[in-house]
Amino acid sequence: MLRNVFLGLMTILLALPMCVSADEPAKEGDTLVYELRTYTCNPGKLPDLHKRFRGHTMRLFEKHGIKNIAYWVPLDKPDTLIYIVAHKSRAAAEKSWKEFRDDPEWQAAYKESHKNGVLVKKVEHHYMSPTEYSPLK
Repeated sequence: MLRNVFLGLMTILLALPMCVSADEPAKEGDTLVYELRTYTCNPGKLPDLHKRFRGHTMRLFEKHGIKNIAYWVPLDKPDTLIYIVAHKSRAAAEKSWKEFRDDPEWQAAYKESHKNGVLVKKVEHHYMSPTEYSPLK
């Protein structure tokens, strides 16, 4: 299962445009910082989480400088959402997340989505940078 998730991830990531042209060497700070996030939902709440992402979250991410990359549901964990977003830097990520959390539209959407109970019981996230041999910089 994880193999399929990572194969899908690599297919999507390889299709993304590079941050630096192939004709010029990469300089420090030219690569994006990727963030892998895993949300484990309370039973039966994943459809509500999908609705919130479709209707609000993805657009608000972009508004605050968080680039949507890809979203998955593991076949063997039907109450889990895994996604990757990208940031210009780690500092930019911290700034974007603060602005996102403080956005009144996000706060209203979050509150509305919890009317029938809390959606997510566990969040994990990891910031990642490409290796020097990665096709994606």
